[in-house]
Amino acid sequence: MRLLIIEDDRDAADYLVKALREVGHVADHAADGEEGLALASHETYDVLIVDRMLPKRDGLSVIGALRTKGVTVPALILSALGAVDDRVKGLRAGGDDYLAKPYSFAELLARIEVLARRHGGREETVYRVGDLELDRLSHRVTRGKEEIVLQPREFRLLEYLMKHAGQVVTRTMLLENVWDYHFDPQTNVIDVHVSRLRSKIDKGFAQPLLHTVRGAGYMIRDGAR
Repeated sequence: MRLLIIEDDRDAADYLVKALREVGHVADHAADGEEGLALASHETYDVLIVDRMLPKRDGLSVIGALRTKGVTVPALILSALGAVDDRVKGLRAGGDDYLAKPYSFAELLARIEVLARRHGGREETVYRVGDLELDRLSHRVTRGKEEIVLQPREFRLLEYLMKHAGQVVTRTMLLENVWDYHFDPQTNVIDVHVSRLRSKIDKGFAQPLLHTVRGAGYMIRDGAR
């Protein structure tokens, strides 16, 4: 993907540019809102990563100006302002997603990929990880020749994990995308559902697919690779 980072903090911007290039993307950088607006208006990008507080022109103003011009490239807002009201304001200004600082790079990357996929209209209907297969249209899950029966929430959880196969999925990502919570209810709801899901898709199979990444979240991957 070709990405534009609009960020005035030089260290933060350098880190993002380096990290994104290391995973195979092209990353440009603008150090203020005016430069970012000019680049986003005249160049083609898959996703914009926009800091909210910028010199010359703030991030929400940049996104609003782009939307007025008819530029529909997805924009992910980064901000130290993480309250619900701040997120709502950012989304209403034309942002497509909002991530509070500090954040993990794995979560940022996953959100960028989701935005690009949605914008490109490339939504897969079947996900496969090893011998595990999930069909979104028929709501059927199989591993090898065995059909696995899941409850609706378990299906949504597995679907989200398989969309991000090979990537760390954080509790925040699961709360917002599977449970539709934009806050942590301080319960073990995720742990319970992950445990139940693991017992259904891994129990009795030689190769586990669902892994806990200590201190970070969860990952589904083909351990045979």
